[in-house]
Amino acid sequence: MMHLTYVDSIHHDGSPRYVRPLKGGALTLGTEVTIRMRSGTDAPICRVLLRTSPDGEQRFTEMTPSEGRACRWWQATLRLTMPVVSYRFLLFTDDGVWWYNGAGAHRHNPTDREDFRLLADYAAPSWVYDSVFYQIFPDRFADGDPASNVRDGEYDYRGVSARARRWGEPPSGGMPAMVEFYGGDLAGIEQKLDYLQDLGVNALYLTPVFSAFSNHRYDVTDYFAVDAHLGGNTALASLRQATANRGMRYLLDIVPNHCGFLHPWFQAALSDPAAPTGEYFTFHRHPDDYECWLGVRTLPKLNYRSQALREAMYAGPNAVFRHWLRAPFSADGWRIDVANMLARQGAQQMGLEVSRGIRQAVKEEAPQAYLLGENFFDASDQLQGDCWDAVMNYAGFAMPVWYWLSKYEVYQHGEPRHVASNAPWPTQALVDSWQAQRAAIPWVIARQQYNLLGSHDTGRMLAVLGGDAARNRLAVALLMTYVGTPGVYYGDEIGMAGDSRACMDWERDTWDEGLREFYRELIQLRRTSRALIEGGFQVLMVEEDGLAYLRDTDDEQIIVVGNRGPAARPSGALAVSHGAIPDGREFVEIFTGQRVAVEAGCLPLPSLPPGVSIWRAQAPHEKP
Repeated sequence: MMHLTYVDSIHHDGSPRYVRPLKGGALTLGTEVTIRMRSGTDAPICRVLLRTSPDGEQRFTEMTPSEGRACRWWQATLRLTMPVVSYRFLLFTDDGVWWYNGAGAHRHNPTDREDFRLLADYAAPSWVYDSVFYQIFPDRFADGDPASNVRDGEYDYRGVSARARRWGEPPSGGMPAMVEFYGGDLAGIEQKLDYLQDLGVNALYLTPVFSAFSNHRYDVTDYFAVDAHLGGNTALASLRQATANRGMRYLLDIVPNHCGFLHPWFQAALSDPAAPTGEYFTFHRHPDDYECWLGVRTLPKLNYRSQALREAMYAGPNAVFRHWLRAPFSADGWRIDVANMLARQGAQQMGLEVSRGIRQAVKEEAPQAYLLGENFFDASDQLQGDCWDAVMNYAGFAMPVWYWLSKYEVYQHGEPRHVASNAPWPTQALVDSWQAQRAAIPWVIARQQYNLLGSHDTGRMLAVLGGDAARNRLAVALLMTYVGTPGVYYGDEIGMAGDSRACMDWERDTWDEGLREFYRELIQLRRTSRALIEGGFQVLMVEEDGLAYLRDTDDEQIIVVGNRGPAARPSGALAVSHGAIPDGREFVEIFTGQRVAVEAGCLPLPSLPPGVSIWRAQAPHEKP
């Protein structure tokens, strides 16, 4: 059981309860905001100073205390004089001095790296905040137009003949798997929009749709053409119109790091090093020795030392990144493949420069476009407001959840490929990992991180958990209630647990209907609860097999209680006073309708079998 002290009642994050523009609206240079910090009413805090560093020089501002219903608020006014404004708190208490920053409370002097940060004049893609995404691997989702399907032996690629497969057959392994096709296409996605709308998702992320020879299409051969086997450009324009009619958004997936071996750019460079596109690539010795993605010779790496390549990809008026944001396709943003590796080649490290250039071009074309990078690791340098809007949040959400609910396992492309321990993470490791990743980026970015449980590049969550239904539901609940934007991988909602690139199962009698309804309820909650859309985040309890956290606004509180098992969590009191929840506040469990009220600073919880319970309270608007 978590041993609570007054320090646990100290809280601040970037949500509206704690950061309030004095005149409302967006945070812009020159505006003033009220910064608020919360502590327990009995916390022996004598004084709090807001520490900032305008133009690099330290400044302290006295914070004024006031009494709330179940807490003490400390507040000060802060003017935004720089594009990025960093701050933390210095607390004087009966037992000495504490610093409080994004990583928590500290006795030592911390560095500025984990300060809270506000971004002035940052153009957030605001539609993302109340979105729930659904990721689709087009060849495996639905076959809407069999006439466009790949035929057996239609072409050879890397010495293997293309092969048509029957829907639902298990995918092969090795190289043959790359050129076997099941017929899924954009028309199929369009025909299933009613299904997706009924599920509750309102945004789609499609893995690559541009012309290529593999079924995954990360070996692009034409950035300006949708693959004919998916229906071509007209099918994408039709899908755009159909999603728009339903109020749905969609993301395209692009590979700016490398292209396919058979792309005309590379073929021209192979034939003649003096060709106009020769500078798009790095030849160590022409024609056989060239830079490629992780040694895969069929994926030559693009060389962003070339200004002409930059013009073609993003900077020029008709660049690839700009083209697909325009009508009739009007994509709502981009997912950037291997964004951690983009424009990086040994001594040439241009990743930040190029990603900033992509951002500038994309936002000029479509200010509300969502720029989502792929990154399995620490992406904090690209998440400071000047590069990507978010990344696929493997490091900050998915992997900690995998490690906590299953086992610790990391993968690399070289040997040893798998490094694993069968021991699951302790709960504190999950909580600390989440906090470390949030502390490294501004709150506005954390709010739009693409949280996921799995993708086309990982195992399915239910498979990772060995089919454990209770832990799977717990994982789904964490996905839908954690800070950020949830993304569902196709088929997870019906209980698919096999190959992550298997065909979507449209035989309804095989579905886990209870799981699908669980998804529907949680998606509805995520899209309607202000606490989940914009609320703060505070961990309330850490136990060996469980945790509880609070998502809160002035008007609503949601408490998520998770139990990874194997046994039920006994009934008992959950301390909530350090979350500033007053006695008498009534909570309703969203799945059972059970009601309980806070007594003596605790929420009296019933026994919880392995899985999750979610408690919701509507509160009168409270001001200090």
